[in-house]
Amino acid sequence: MSEQLVVTFNAGSSSLRCGVFKLTPDGPLQIRNFHIRGLPWHMVLTEKDPKTGRTQETDLGNPSSVESAHPEALTHTMARLDGLSDLGKIAAFSHRVVHGGADFAEPVLITDDVMTRLETLVRLAPSHQPHNLRPIRQLRTHFPATPQIACFDTAFHRTQPRVAQLFGLPRELADDGVLRYGFHGLSYDYIAHTLARRFPDLADKRIIMAQLGNGVSMCAMTGGQSVATTMGLTALDGLPMGRRCGALDPGAVLHLIIDRGYSAEEVHAMLYERSGLLGVSGISGEMNDLLASDRAEAAEAVDFFCYQCGRTFGSLAAAMGGVDGVVLTGGMGEYIPALRARLVRELAWLGAELDEGANAEGGPVLTTGDSRLPVLMLPTDEERVLARQAYEVLGGDG
Repeated sequence: MSEQLVVTFNAGSSSLRCGVFKLTPDGPLQIRNFHIRGLPWHMVLTEKDPKTGRTQETDLGNPSSVESAHPEALTHTMARLDGLSDLGKIAAFSHRVVHGGADFAEPVLITDDVMTRLETLVRLAPSHQPHNLRPIRQLRTHFPATPQIACFDTAFHRTQPRVAQLFGLPRELADDGVLRYGFHGLSYDYIAHTLARRFPDLADKRIIMAQLGNGVSMCAMTGGQSVATTMGLTALDGLPMGRRCGALDPGAVLHLIIDRGYSAEEVHAMLYERSGLLGVSGISGEMNDLLASDRAEAAEAVDFFCYQCGRTFGSLAAAMGGVDGVVLTGGMGEYIPALRARLVRELAWLGAELDEGANAEGGPVLTTGDSRLPVLMLPTDEERVLARQAYEVLGGDG
């Protein structure tokens, strides 16, 4: 009997990640990993062998146009899927879907009805949802008999109390689904499981998790469940990000449209593409670029980001009645020691003491043995969560 495989898709605005997992009695085992980055400008394929850790890069060149970049990346991916037959039979495809709205609190098999409902949420996640749904449509044509499973970034946060989900808007809007959903749930799910496995003394306590990537959010978790988070109805809310504004006085949006004459489309583009670190600095939305710059605007953008993180740590600690540990993850958390050091120092009032040597080496514990508040850096792996959730939907015991 051939091996059973789950293939995961994590399609974003600038990359397309794909993992291949063999189904075993103990759960999914990763056997292939590849992703295409640099979208929509210049495509580079990176393939990694999980056994050896070796990586190989292939320059795929520029797409025919910006509009065709994601479809072309998907075509390259499909070609590699056709070569998996020697490894086993694909039992299912598992997809990261950023927004599940009020309807989806757990992974689901994708049907025509599910796709219709997910398409209604595109306007709430315009930078992500269209890319998430594109591979699903393509795979339905290419592999029509193979089940597809949607796993939601919003689902992890559906455990939050209702007061944490409400906005101060008319009640009928909340009843119609205008709520704080939160995002990055697959990443937070992975961190929760990692804590349970590697740091069991912390896993059931009050934890603040910080997802520090191109998108940035934080989540307060108690007993392994989300109780508060920074993002809201959309992934525009909360902390400032590379290009997204984060929390903003809604009156500022009204002022731009009513008093300054901006169209809704212009404000939309500004808040999603020209704000955040890029907007404040006028230089770059990349933290590494800002830390390397000697310009005052770059320093101000970094200070602004760290200040907002510091305020948010305090807010989430208050939501839990205290905090017993902090976990930094995501690209900035994993690869930028200088930022990690700044954020640990923001937590000094809660008892965090930075261990310079441990931070330089990447942790996982970034604080000293005498620190009252442990701060960890744990790499995330959304693909493994996609595989695990698909395994459970297919009838595995998790």
